[in-house]
Amino acid sequence: MSTFSAESSHARSNPVAEPRAIRVLRHVWIPLSDGTRLSARIWLPQDAEEHPVPAVLEYIPYRKNDMTAGRDNTIHPVFAQAGYAAIRVDMRGCGDSDGTMADEYAQSELDDGLEILSWIAGQSWSDGGVGIIGKSWGGFNGLQIAALRPPELRAIITICSTDDRYADDVHFNGGVIIGSEMLSWASTMFAYNARPADPRIVGESWREQWHRRMNEPPYIDTWLQHQRRDDYWKHASVCEDYSAIEVPVLAVGGLYDEYRTTLFRLLDNLNAPTQALLGPWAHNYPHQGNPGPAIDFLPEAVRWWDRWMKGIDNGVAEQPRLRAFIPNSARPGKDIAERPGRWIAEQQWPSNNIADARFSLSEATRNGSPTMSSTESIGSAAGSWLQFGEVAGQQTDQREDDAESFTATWPELESPLEFVGTPAVNLTLRSDTPRGLVAVRLCDVGPDGTSRLVTAGMFNLTHAESHEHPEPLEPGSRFAVRIPLLASGHRFLEGHRVRVSISASYWPWAWPTPEETKVTLDLAVDDGLLLPVRQNSDDSYTQDEFRAPTPPPPNPIQVDGVPMTRTLATNLVTGETDLVLNNEARQHDSQDGLVYYTWDQDRYLRTAGDPLSAVAECRRVEHFSRPAVPGAPTPNAPSEISQAEASAGWDAKLCTFSRMTGDKDFFFITNELVAYEGDQQVFSRSWSTTIPRDLN
Repeated sequence: MSTFSAESSHARSNPVAEPRAIRVLRHVWIPLSDGTRLSARIWLPQDAEEHPVPAVLEYIPYRKNDMTAGRDNTIHPVFAQAGYAAIRVDMRGCGDSDGTMADEYAQSELDDGLEILSWIAGQSWSDGGVGIIGKSWGGFNGLQIAALRPPELRAIITICSTDDRYADDVHFNGGVIIGSEMLSWASTMFAYNARPADPRIVGESWREQWHRRMNEPPYIDTWLQHQRRDDYWKHASVCEDYSAIEVPVLAVGGLYDEYRTTLFRLLDNLNAPTQALLGPWAHNYPHQGNPGPAIDFLPEAVRWWDRWMKGIDNGVAEQPRLRAFIPNSARPGKDIAERPGRWIAEQQWPSNNIADARFSLSEATRNGSPTMSSTESIGSAAGSWLQFGEVAGQQTDQREDDAESFTATWPELESPLEFVGTPAVNLTLRSDTPRGLVAVRLCDVGPDGTSRLVTAGMFNLTHAESHEHPEPLEPGSRFAVRIPLLASGHRFLEGHRVRVSISASYWPWAWPTPEETKVTLDLAVDDGLLLPVRQNSDDSYTQDEFRAPTPPPPNPIQVDGVPMTRTLATNLVTGETDLVLNNEARQHDSQDGLVYYTWDQDRYLRTAGDPLSAVAECRRVEHFSRPAVPGAPTPNAPSEISQAEASAGWDAKLCTFSRMTGDKDFFFITNELVAYEGDQQVFSRSWSTTIPRDLN
């Protein structure tokens, strides 16, 4: 096996090797033109006032004081030590920032982002240049702000994000409503948006602001009113005009993350300098990558900033356009903490080393009926659609689901087969109703018969011609459809077999059609799998930053949590399945005294044979507390907050419940919110909405 080693400038740019002294501004107000103030935390090199520096911005709704405080302390001090002003801003309506938040990626969010960049550039410690980094939400708006071409922006690092809000988020996949995420994420944002500002920062006005936030309607009502790719989803989807992005982009993703296809679309379509880094992890920053191996990502990020914001010729511009971790075949459950495999690189993209290999269904061993029912109990082994690396969220052995699906399994491999990119499956189908969906899985079948999920995709068959203009199916009529799977990379080892599994049901990932639907494969047509196979796979790639992460700076945030649990109960008499996921965490800020507790539960019920039995229920608890310390100094409080306010105790809790069901024509959504100060209930409200189905 040949090895290619990148010449890294790690010795020159490693932020840990020669760290600069820094200072932290725990709370700074950023004023906006409409009078709104955004709350920020800033890490600065000690001498930045005398020697202005470039800035790195992370702009998200997840609360700098508590929710992401621990993670922020692993990132932004390192950037400051490397000679950057690191700015972490809470969006409008979040944390201690003024106002309420209208929706994901609303125009006001992007307009505020432009004002933040202008404000940063005008500070005495700033040299005028800004980079944006962010994971998930911050990765989204980094791309979106870049497309607005602000003059201050020099480069971005976008992690676990998307260029197409309809294609890749937690709402739809292939036009199918993601049953395990649509309500779950809406429920999470329903609770997040209702969280109060900290009275130590904003003073007595926190209660009035809290009540305004708690009266904001849930987002799911809007999301479900737009079930096709209309102007709502086109807004802030940078794929509508890739040419608008002119700054260098480092796109980062993980093989267990639902957003990973974005990397390849950005490589295919951006004209600005673009590189992609695809690791083995889930929805994580790579230095906290889980499952591993994690990498020393912060020096990698600093090298990116050094090249594009300081003009240092450090070899970054000459790096391969794609660097990817390729896992080897492994028995399900044997690589839950760290995946076996290696890093590879493709210097150019598109790569001459990659070509689509066609796997014809006629050449495979086929099992299961080609007529598939939408009411089958299939999908519980899939794991979570949106994964954070927890063991309970990872997929399990697919054999049970395979046994209930139509499968095509090709012969044992005589030598390893390796691919990286976006697979697709071509199928010719008929449906006996005007609606229908299919779920397609690519699996690695081991010599012992175990079946490992490599990647998957879902498709709403009424969207066969267009996600923007779906049409009812003509029952019994044959049609062809190409189903893209989520991008991935994998090495099938010798003796293993490639399998495609197809079903008309996949709960809870896919919200089921409202009547029993029989979808039939036309096996007379020689359809099959298209796999982007690497022609030369006897190689590997190394660089300094792919080592184990450097230990983070000392962190005052102490986090305790109960591992995520996932339980499935099946009633063998009625056929009802009950899937329950639980998460619980508590963190304490030793500098501030703040305790933040969060608990959430998602529950998915369905009865085999009953097309209208699907139920999603989500519960959330958000609790903030700080003991009163009368007379104690509170140096972190703004000057306008009195000593009495700053040293007072705080105990605020909110509990939410959300539920989604449906009949043949409508979805029914309920949301409830109750809030407490100490033991006293101070707020209660419920919302009920009926939303028409739109070919879903």
